[in-house]
Amino acid sequence: MHPAYQLSDQATIFSPALVFFPALIKQNINRVVEMAGGPARLRPHVKTHKTVEIVKLLLEAGVTKHKCATIAEAEMLAHAGAPDVLIAYPLVGPNIQRACELIRKYPGTTFSALIDDATATRALSATMAAAGRTIGVVLDLDVGQHRTGIAVGPGALALYELAGQLPGLRLDGFQLYDGHNSQPDRAEREQAVRAFIKPVLDLRAAAEAKGLPVPRLVCGGTPSFPVYAAMTDVPGIECSPGTFVLHDAGYGPKYADLAGITPAAVLVTRVISRPTPNRVTLDLGNKAVAADPLLEKRVTLLDFPEYKTVGHNEEHLIVETAGADAYKPGDVVYALPGHICPTVALHHHVLVAEGGKVVGKWDVASRVRTLTV
Repeated sequence: MHPAYQLSDQATIFSPALVFFPALIKQNINRVVEMAGGPARLRPHVKTHKTVEIVKLLLEAGVTKHKCATIAEAEMLAHAGAPDVLIAYPLVGPNIQRACELIRKYPGTTFSALIDDATATRALSATMAAAGRTIGVVLDLDVGQHRTGIAVGPGALALYELAGQLPGLRLDGFQLYDGHNSQPDRAEREQAVRAFIKPVLDLRAAAEAKGLPVPRLVCGGTPSFPVYAAMTDVPGIECSPGTFVLHDAGYGPKYADLAGITPAAVLVTRVISRPTPNRVTLDLGNKAVAADPLLEKRVTLLDFPEYKTVGHNEEHLIVETAGADAYKPGDVVYALPGHICPTVALHHHVLVAEGGKVVGKWDVASRVRTLTV
C-alpha cells in the first residue's frame, strides 16, 4: 500500500468514506502536463472528480481548457474560473436553453458543445440566435465506438458546413473519442488510432479547403492519451484524459505508458461481520463504490490476504479468504475502486488527507444534475 494512504486518524473516520490525497493529485496533474508537452495540449474531462478544488488545481497548473458531460459540470467549471469549456455531449430539449443561460450568466467563459445531427444543430442555432448568443460547435466524429457522433465522410463535412452557415454558432473543430481503444499494449492502441486518424485529417483538410475553420481536434480519453500526446506533428490536438487526476485500480498497472500516475483516491471501509470462518464482510456496498466493473474487479483491498469477492449488495461487500481469522468487526481496511468516476458520484463529499491525516472535505459539487441553471 502506498505510504500516503495510511491515516493516523482512521479511528475517527465514518465508513465507508472516500478520501482524496491532494499531493498525489498534483503529482498526477504535473505528470500528464509533462506527457502532453505542456498544458495547452490538454482538455481534461471533469466527470472523474466533479469538484471545484481539482478544477482550481488544474488551473494553477496552467490548464485552461476543460471538458464535461452535463450542464451542472459546465456551470461548476465556469464558477471555478475555467475560461474555456466544451460540453462534450449533444444538447437537446431543455438543455439547449440551459446552455444559453450559461453563456449569459458566465460571460468570462467561452462555451462550446457537440453536434452530430442536422435537426439538433438547427435547434441549437435557433435558440442561440433568438437570445442573441453564440456557442461554439464541435463536430462529434464516430471513430468506432458507435455511441454518439457522425461517421467520417461526406455527411460529416455537410453537417459542419451547415453549422457554419447557421446564426448563433461558431465552428470550433472536431472531437474524436475512442473509448473503445483500451488495449493494454501501447503498439496495438497506436495502430488502432492510426487506422482512423488519416481519414479525420483528410476531412479536416476538406473542411478548411471550403473555408471552414477546424482549430482543434479534441482527442481520446485516458487509455489513448499517450498516443495522442506523442502526435506533436498534428496541429490543434487537445488531449482529453479524465481519470488521470484520481486514477483507479481499473487502469492501475494495466497501462505501462501511464507510469507515474498514481491512484489518488482511496476508500476507507470497516469489517462489520465474520459470518463464516473464511468470510469477511465489509461496509463497502454498491452505494459507496461503483458496481459497473465485474464483481471481482469492483474493488482492490489493500494489504489484505489473497481473497475472492463473492457478494456485493447495497451496503455489504463479502469476500472469502484463508486469512479471515486476522480480522474482527471494526477493523479498518483500505481499498481502491475499480472505476473511480461513478464511485465519486456516489458521495456528497470526499475527505481530504494531507500528512497522514484528514484535514478537511470537498463537496462533489456537480454530482447533481442542476446547480443554478
